[in-house]
Amino acid sequence: MVMGVAMRDAGARSTLRVAVVGAGPAGIYAADLLLKHAPEDQPVSIDLFERLPAPYGLVRYGVAPDHPRIRAIIDALRNVLDRGDIRVFGNVDYGTDITLDDLKRHYHAVIFATGAIRDASLDIPGIDLPGSFGAADFVNWYDGHPDVPREWPLTASSVAVLGNGNVALDVARVLAKHARDMLSTDIPDNVYEGLAKSAVTDVHVFGRRGPAQSKFTPLELRELGEVPDVDMVLDARDFAYDAQSRDEIQSNNQKKVIARIYQSWLDREPGSASHRIHLHFYARPVAVLGDDTTGVTALRVERTEPTGDGGVRGSGVFEEYPVGQVYRAIGYFGSPVDGVPFNDDRGVFPNAGGRVLDAQGQPTPGMYVTGWIKRGPVGLIGSTKSDALETVQNLLQDRGNQWTPENPSEESVLSLLDERGVEYTDLEGWHRLDAHEKSLGQPRGRERVKVVDREQMVRVSRAEQDAPVR
Repeated sequence: MVMGVAMRDAGARSTLRVAVVGAGPAGIYAADLLLKHAPEDQPVSIDLFERLPAPYGLVRYGVAPDHPRIRAIIDALRNVLDRGDIRVFGNVDYGTDITLDDLKRHYHAVIFATGAIRDASLDIPGIDLPGSFGAADFVNWYDGHPDVPREWPLTASSVAVLGNGNVALDVARVLAKHARDMLSTDIPDNVYEGLAKSAVTDVHVFGRRGPAQSKFTPLELRELGEVPDVDMVLDARDFAYDAQSRDEIQSNNQKKVIARIYQSWLDREPGSASHRIHLHFYARPVAVLGDDTTGVTALRVERTEPTGDGGVRGSGVFEEYPVGQVYRAIGYFGSPVDGVPFNDDRGVFPNAGGRVLDAQGQPTPGMYVTGWIKRGPVGLIGSTKSDALETVQNLLQDRGNQWTPENPSEESVLSLLDERGVEYTDLEGWHRLDAHEKSLGQPRGRERVKVVDREQMVRVSRAEQDAPVR
């Protein structure tokens, strides 16, 4: 397959060859900053490897499709790639299609930007019952991820969402929203069909701390109350703020806005919408009830109470809520990859300033990390950029103390993938897939309709399509 980016002369010994594993925001920003911050006398050649046929990582597969402002982030990432000075290899799995030994033979260094895509665990009885899910799996489904099942069992009328962050809000909103109100987004046909058949009418969101300590951002919270035919239901007893909570609200503008949003919902007359989102605070999940045959039947929570320092303690009072499904949205967690040290407790690659550390705590030459797999799943785009800059600066400082590749030519990587029969995609291939998805949406008045099937994504990207693709 001919790469869509013109080859650069990689024959010069002075060219710094760097592989970046992961084409989400962290990986793309790292590649961009490496090119921008390299000294004028230091040519840099970067290859970006992504296991999925399409780039953008969690921006494409981890954000609810009804967040239109995410397009601005995608546009910024697209502008970086479309410059043409970063080669993109999609549908290439690190560890199988290309290995750490391969990278050492062809590059001076590698930056791992593999992110955090697993759900954090919650050790309570019943969490593994049928009908209990990690939110990340559900998000992947409604975002059209090619590696998850095409159908989702939305068979319960009442469901629970555990967590008080923006992912919990996204999950709650998508569960409660009418399918017809998602048609303006890029959701795939299978997702629309699944949501249209959904039995969900009531979504209960549980957080163990109080409303002043919730991690929602004002914009996402406000959006929740603007969903058509969905009422917000709050419990007034959760809003008797203690002194610590009042101080937090008064000293933080975002918390002031959030408190006003809560109050506006409390002041509303009871609604008559067909769907409802219930926000429960001071509610610590202690058990998912049910059995292996019936699945989830209820959630048991312990009422908590504030300790006066922003924390909570158990009150010894327990309540049960009849629900047929539970979605765990308490955070993401990183995954290990072949040949790289991994911190099992934090779900990150141990590092100092982006330099991967070995078992003795010493930097591992040639190996770097950035993004959530570097610092954990916290922070937004601004944090991702500063993360990448720190890593890139240390990589450039380490020049001369990295790998010595046997064959650093750009052509050698193409030959390696071709010899192994890897059906990799490139930047031109992404442009084809992008145009194809837009063509699917155009007749329906939509910006795009995502292609879900991996094989079809690859066929379109590699211009091997011979039948209509959805």
